[in-house]
Amino acid sequence: MIRPVVLLISLALTGGALYMATRPDDSSAPTGEPAARSAGPSAGDGAGPGAGTGAASGESGSAGSGSPPRLPRSSCEPGLSNCVVASGTVIYVEAVDPDGDGDAHFVTTSEEGVTLPGMTIFDVGTDLRPDPLPEVGDLVGGAGPVFRGSRGQKQIEVTEFHVAR
Repeated sequence: MIRPVVLLISLALTGGALYMATRPDDSSAPTGEPAARSAGPSAGDGAGPGAGTGAASGESGSAGSGSPPRLPRSSCEPGLSNCVVASGTVIYVEAVDPDGDGDAHFVTTSEEGVTLPGMTIFDVGTDLRPDPLPEVGDLVGGAGPVFRGSRGQKQIEVTEFHVAR
């Protein structure tokens, strides 16, 4: 029997691969700096745009500037143990969490590979939930401690979350 999380991840990877294979080559696609993985409070220097705010950011580029939006750098809060900084392209959105607590989950392809190699799940609480929510293909990033989710998967419970569109 296939565990539900394995099925979800398989579907998300398939959907992400299909999306990437069928999307037109567009030079205005979201770009950003890859985030560094960290294991402790010394992660990040907090000097990046939007760093240390602890709030969600929906817009990071200036309107009408013609340049692609950039993903603000995320950083771990001082003293936060088991903290990781990651970024990735959204391949699946769980906008309504089944447990009813109002958080959203974003499955991403990610170099940091927190959940699985090449994949990171961001658990975004109601206080950091961006409006509108990121969609498949959006670049997201964040920082926070890594905990096990309801299905046993490792995920980042973000204390900081950003979206570049």
